[in-house]
Amino acid sequence: MSSKFIKKWEEKDSSGFKGALRPSVPLKSKIELATRRIEAQIQYLDSALTRFTDRDKYLFSKVVDAYSKDQVQRARIFANELAELRKMANFMMNSQLALERVVLRLRTVTQLGNTVVNLAPAAKVLQSVRSGIAGILPNAERELEQVGVMLNDIMVEAGQTTGTSPDFEVASEDARKILSEAAVVAEQKMKERFPELPTLKQETGFPQDFGFTP
Repeated sequence: MSSKFIKKWEEKDSSGFKGALRPSVPLKSKIELATRRIEAQIQYLDSALTRFTDRDKYLFSKVVDAYSKDQVQRARIFANELAELRKMANFMMNSQLALERVVLRLRTVTQLGNTVVNLAPAAKVLQSVRSGIAGILPNAERELEQVGVMLNDIMVEAGQTTGTSPDFEVASEDARKILSEAAVVAEQKMKERFPELPTLKQETGFPQDFGFTP
């Protein structure tokens, strides 16, 4: 690793007139700040999932109660609402797990200094998560947008220092792997966290399955 990069990585740049007035923040500190901001959004998503879980338990009890009283239409209304809630919960769980993997990437960067290679897929994952939660959690969407800008600026700065640039094809493939791994884990966690809906009878007497598959 070059001495120029080490200086940029760990030391404030106070050279020149502008540097003396406002020393630039080291890359390492910038990445650590981005990591903390993403971790805050992971906690935010976790709190939202807890609220969804509580609502799920309430709706589930309503479905079971209506079904036990042969109120099929009423049970169907609650079941439909429950299914929509679980779709959003599934996406939020995917997002949370994907962000956890981004944090692992960023921590690797702080340890190895392999900035551009690790940040490029992380930034793409953030972009995917941000676009997906925009209609559900707008505050988280705005925060992740700002963190994404931070990561892009860090990549530009690191690239100028090391003379390297991201391979966007490789970054896209790595991002897809991160999102796929998160989806697999989320599917299992959804099954553990949210019980299957009972099979309800249609008003015609034929059974109808309201089970939800995340």
